[in-house]
Amino acid sequence: MINIKEAAHNMKLAAPTLASTTIEQRNGALKRIAEELESRRDEIFEANKKDMEAAEKNDIPAAVKKRLKYDEGKLKDGIAGIEQMIELPDPLGKVSLNRQLDENLILKRVSVPIGVIGVIFEARPDALVQISALCIKSGNCAVLKGGKETAETNRVLFNIIYKSVVDAGLPEGCLVQAELHNEIDELLSCDRDIDLLIPRGSNKFVRYIMENTKIPVMGHSSGICHIYLDKDCDLKKAIPVITDAKIQYAAACNAVETLLVNRETAKESLPEIAKALSDKGVKLRGTQEVSELIACEVMKEEEFDTEYNDLIISIKLVDDVKEAVEHINKYGSHHTDCILTENNEAAEYFLNLVDSAGVYHNCSTRFADGYRYGFGAEVGISTGKLHARGPVGLEGLVTYKYKLIGNGQIVGDYASGKSHFNHKDL
Repeated sequence: MINIKEAAHNMKLAAPTLASTTIEQRNGALKRIAEELESRRDEIFEANKKDMEAAEKNDIPAAVKKRLKYDEGKLKDGIAGIEQMIELPDPLGKVSLNRQLDENLILKRVSVPIGVIGVIFEARPDALVQISALCIKSGNCAVLKGGKETAETNRVLFNIIYKSVVDAGLPEGCLVQAELHNEIDELLSCDRDIDLLIPRGSNKFVRYIMENTKIPVMGHSSGICHIYLDKDCDLKKAIPVITDAKIQYAAACNAVETLLVNRETAKESLPEIAKALSDKGVKLRGTQEVSELIACEVMKEEEFDTEYNDLIISIKLVDDVKEAVEHINKYGSHHTDCILTENNEAAEYFLNLVDSAGVYHNCSTRFADGYRYGFGAEVGISTGKLHARGPVGLEGLVTYKYKLIGNGQIVGDYASGKSHFNHKDL
């Protein structure tokens, strides 16, 4: 058992050292992690087997079991994400402002790490790999707290990652793993030393984090994603998009939960869509009006704020793109929403008026992912509007500082009129 407060305080003191490492050092650590994950794959899979057996014994829901399984595919994706990340430019030291205030008085705004990040995630061993890699590349120290369901897998993965980091010459203690449940509350109390919290998990879990800490929190509390099927859609193109968005990974936060169908063409389009979804094992729920067109369970209007994380979908008919947008902005979670249409005017209206982190035209909501965006990985998806939004990659893990380089100037000279600013961008 570790002392979280002590570890967080030590991290705060070590953070500037990690921030000053070179990109070669940080990329070297990532390269070691990728190599060790590959060479110790059997050890990882054996640990995950224990977690899966425990999940079966404890009657863990199927959606959660799918998340906690760490197989060949997830290992391969994790290594590919790290390799992609190595190729990305250094997010640190970027100059976004270079301004001469006066002769020999130069102001620069330079990107720097946030500092110490606490990441709390449920039943996602692949998340531990992604988050660790992103924090290393961006020069951030991190306290990592995974779910108890994946304790065995997380322990092996963390040991591999931590040894690789230390062997690469990065500061000891720049990564810490918290394993006990009661350490979450201790972590939430470290507002003097932890700069940012990123929770990944259920709506209830994220709300708990947000309501029980003074530390700034970045993330999303739910993923109620929508697809609007416009009257001018290409149904042949639309059906594979809808089925992919629902079934490709139903437990993900970017899986579609609600389908809105234009009322004018619903009689023709909805039966085909319903068959395609039903054939894939998707349970259909809809309004009374929808039930008159297809076989489905009837649902109430207030149930459209439901996130299923399962092979279930809500369906509603709307008059037009305007009503679709109003429904999404009322019931959605500002995550990712899509319009399927060949009408560019309707698409533009949707893309501009839907108030979500991701707005799509004619493609699956499942594309909302840091790896698919070319970020290498993501620490999570943010539905807030401050600092970072959508899949949070390297750019979301840096902030900036102002560096002012002078030559003996004093403010008194400018106040008296002896000296004058000449503000000029260099």
